[in-house]
Amino acid sequence: MSEVLVVTSKVKKFIKENGGCNTSGETIDMLSKAVEKLCQKGVDSAKADGRKTVMARDIVIDHL
Repeated sequence: MSEVLVVTSKVKKFIKENGGCNTSGETIDMLSKAVEKLCQKGVDSAKADGRKTVMARDIVIDHL
């Protein structure tokens, strides 16, 4: 397992309050992996543009 990049308690609270569901540990792992991929794509995009700053436009969320 890699480093957790999301706040577990906040994710669990959101899911409980918005759906009345419990949250498995695997869900937190998957969300962290998704955040990691989004961040890496942002870094790659910023570097491709010759910048050292990742900007909102570098983070593309295509499935939302």
